[in-house]
Order: sequence, then C-alpha cells, then structure tokens
Amino acid sequence: MSATNGYVALSPSEDTQLYPPAPGTETALLRSPSANTKTIHIGGGTFTVDSDSHNYSYAYGPKGLSGLRHNKYALLCAFFASIGGLEFGYDQGVIANVLVMNDFLMRWPVTPLEKGVMTAVLELGALIGAITAGVYADRYTRGNAITYACIIFCMGSLFQCLARSLLELTIGRAIGGVGVGALSMLCPLYMAEISPPEVRGSLMALEQLSIVLGVVFGFWTGFMTRDIPGSLSWRLPLGIQLIPGIVLAVGCSFLPPSPRLLVMHGRIDEAKESLTRLRLRSAGAEGDMLVQLELLEMRVETTLIQRMLEQELGADVHGGDSPPRMEGMKVEWKAWKKLFHERYRDRTWIGVLIMVFQQWSGINALLYYGPTLVRSIGLSGDTVTLLVSGGIGVVQLLAVLPAIAIIDKVGRRGLLRGGSVAMTLSHLGIAFLVLSYQSDWSAHPMAAWMAVGGIYTFTFAYGLSFGPIGWVLPSEVFPLSMRSKGVALSTASNWINNFFIGLLTPVFVDVSPSMTFIIFAAACVSAYLWSTNFVPETANVPLEEVDKLFRSAAGTEEAEIKKCIEEELGLKELVRELGEET
Repeated sequence: MSATNGYVALSPSEDTQLYPPAPGTETALLRSPSANTKTIHIGGGTFTVDSDSHNYSYAYGPKGLSGLRHNKYALLCAFFASIGGLEFGYDQGVIANVLVMNDFLMRWPVTPLEKGVMTAVLELGALIGAITAGVYADRYTRGNAITYACIIFCMGSLFQCLARSLLELTIGRAIGGVGVGALSMLCPLYMAEISPPEVRGSLMALEQLSIVLGVVFGFWTGFMTRDIPGSLSWRLPLGIQLIPGIVLAVGCSFLPPSPRLLVMHGRIDEAKESLTRLRLRSAGAEGDMLVQLELLEMRVETTLIQRMLEQELGADVHGGDSPPRMEGMKVEWKAWKKLFHERYRDRTWIGVLIMVFQQWSGINALLYYGPTLVRSIGLSGDTVTLLVSGGIGVVQLLAVLPAIAIIDKVGRRGLLRGGSVAMTLSHLGIAFLVLSYQSDWSAHPMAAWMAVGGIYTFTFAYGLSFGPIGWVLPSEVFPLSMRSKGVALSTASNWINNFFIGLLTPVFVDVSPSMTFIIFAAACVSAYLWSTNFVPETANVPLEEVDKLFRSAAGTEEAEIKKCIEEELGLKELVRELGEET
C-alpha cells in the first residue's frame, strides 16, 4: 500500500531496501522517518509515527542484549525451544568421534563411500522430516508438533544405541534424522512467531547457538568415551542424546502457544492471552496499545492471506479470522506450488539458497570429517587431530555469542557479506598451503598450523554470519500462510545439501584435499554475490511488514484488499488514536 493511502509500519532500520530494487519511487513501500516523526512511550515500549505520511513503528523495548533482558520470558521460551537445534548439533559432533573409534572400526571396517552413506543417511531422513513437518505444523499446535518430532528422534537414537550391525545403525540414523529434520523446521518457526520484532534476530540466533553447543558437547563426549573398552565407547555417546529429546518432549506442554497460529485458527482471545504473556504486559491488555496493535497486525495479515487464498486456490474460507478449509491432496499440492508463483518466488529462493551456501561453505564437512581433514593438512596422531577438530566447535561457539548481540543492530546483509569474504580468503589460504606443502608436511610444521588457523578463521566467520542467519532469514521472509511450508522447504534445502556434503566430502578429500577447499571457496564467492544483490534487509521489521520488502507486495489488488481489512478490523483507527496522542 502506498504510504499516502493509509498507515504502514516503518522499519527502525535506517537502510531499508526494496527487493528487488523497484524502478521509481512513486509507490515506495517503506519510507524513512521524516523530521516530523514523533515518539510516545507506552508501558516501557515505544510507538513512533510520521505525522506527514502516517507511517509507524513500535517496539516493546531496546535491541541487543538489553532487549533480551527486557523480553526475558520470550527469551526463556525461545531458548527452551532451541533444544531441537541441540539434537542436530550433538549428532554432528559425536559422529566425528564414533567414525574413528577403535571398537567401531574393528567391528565394521568402512570404506570412504560407506562412511559417507552412514553419515549422510541422517540428512536424508531429515529431509523427509522437514517436508512432512511443513504439512502438519499448521494443523496442530507448534508444541504438539515438536513433541511428535521428539518421539521419533528418541526412537532413532535408541535404535542407534542398541545397534548390532552397521545396517541397524544406519536405519537408526535414518529414523532419528526424520525427527531432527522436523525439529530443525518447527523450532525456528515457533521461535520466530513468539519473538518481538526488535530482538527477533537475536532470539533466532539462539537456534545456531544451541546447534553449536550440541556440536561441542557431542564431540567432547565422544572424545572422553573413546578409550572405554568395548562397544560402550560409542554406544554411550549415542545414547546420551536421548536425554535432551525427552526433556524437550515433556517441556513443550508448558510453552505458550504461538499467537500467530492461534490467530490463523480464529482463536483471537487465546492469541491475545498468549501475546500478553509473551510480552510480559499487564493481564488487562485491553488498555495495552502495543499488544492491541501487534494483535491487529496479525489479524490483518491472516485475513488478507485467507482472502488471497480464496481467490488463488479456490479454498473455502470461513468469515473473518477463521482459517481456510484446505482439505484434500489437490489443494495441498496447489498450496505448495504457490511457493514458486511470482508472488513468493523471490522469498522461496532466499530460503533455499541461504541453506545451499550455508552447507557448501564447508562447515559440516569440518564437523563430520574434522579428523580426516586435519590429517589431510599434515597433522598426525589421533589425540592431536581430534583435539584440533574439536576446537572447530569451540571457535564456532565463541563466534555465535557476539552474533546474538549484533545481528539486529548490524543487520543480516552486512554480516552475510563480511562473512562470505572472510570464509573465501580462509579457504583459498588453506588450499594454497596444501598445494605447496602436501608432499612434505613433516618438514613444514608451521605451514600445517597456519592451515589450522585458516580453518579456525573460516569457522569464526561462519559462526558470525551464515550460521545464525541461515536459520533467521527463512523464518522471516514468508507470510503467515506460507511460512510453515516455506520454512519446511528451506530446511529441506539444508538437508539435501547436507546429505551431499556428508556423502561426497570423504571422496573429495581422498581425491584432492586442496580441490576440496577450492570448491568451498567458490561457494563462498557465490554467497557474497548473492547476498549483495538479492537479499533484503529484514532486521527490525515486524513479520507482518516483511512483505513490503518484496516487489510482489505492490500489487494494487492486494493493497486495496489490505486497506479495506485494516479499516474493518480497526487497525487504522488505533494508529490514528496513537498518532493523536503524540
């Protein structure tokens, strides 16, 4: 909607970008605040309105670490939900040790290809889990969906722990992968939907923090159990991953429901109660203007989506805030195909490609096959190679912590671009050292340690950029009706590429270690070009307003429908009242 036709939400960011850059400025969807912008304080939050254009923005508190403290209940809920990421990370960390344990290799000697298949089969199961989770995520509460995923994961973990053959272990990893894939889609989705706009990036970065914590915990658990006699050396670390799965499954019953999903299901009073609780506002939210404003924005977006679905898919829509009855495989398939319609295609490619670049940057190659890659750059001795590869997770953990603090201040695009440059230079440096000294590493120990430094530099850059942002962007760019399917497809992209990384890395390293790093460097160069030219800045933009960053939202028909809905539901009237108070 044009700014002169009504009220639209402003991003607090100073450099809001249209995607793709639209020709002309007559119908700019987002505008920077003018000199006539005024701000009022409401219960610890702020409401800012531009008296000239009627644009507005709001926040429940500050950004960064102080904003996380201000939204401590949402932080607690998001942190607990991020245990799903811990499961994924733990498996990544523990498998690197299991694959080189003496008892494991004596029982089942494996070729590089067999090693790749056993590692990658979890990603194949995760692909199935991510896709199926997108189907049932909107039909049940997010908490129930996460609980079902935890049960499947625990079944797979038990299968791995008690495996009596390589086939049983592989089957267990595939089953566990289904649960991991579902959790990797559902947990970020829930976290995005409960987050206040001013700290959404920081809360979403908790997913990556949890993954990295899982990597560190999984690796060092396996490292400490590697000398235990017999199969307990690898069965114990594989069995420990049952604990967080059970904790998350039980604890989900205590998480507040997603207010956005409740609005989509037409349960407005429950949505208001959940939103009030998440924002730590007073129980009598009738007088809380910020809660009313955010709730109305959710209702406007949901109603708009339902009416557009009715037009585009022929879905039967109940009145007002009720969800469409999308029954039957035919309508479900049409809904999935919408992701590639012109209206959503740009967002879909953002979700898919962020995961492509996240995986082909090489991070999981280092996590899965750290000892193998470390040996390829000249270090020897099991203890040394395991300690060096274990440091990769520690470095990534150290990088994620500042990312949580700055992701909403610096923005997504700046971190992606800077991270791409640093990762490219690191990979090229390692490739050069391998090419120069691989024939006689023993005579050049300093070169080997320089290569290790390159690995750590890459890991830090990844942990500060593509690591957390890979989970943030897909949960931000899709509108409510397409969000679960969009996040599911994005997560599926993660697992598809993760599968090929797990399958091909041991083969690549066996053929040419230097070429392996050059392939990763080429992916990082592509990531820089992509993030520079095709990624909009979503930092600090409410989920209901992200749509305005894309040119597809400029359709006259949709704008007029939204304008009418805003009048019907009273959003414009509420903004007028708040504007008059300034």
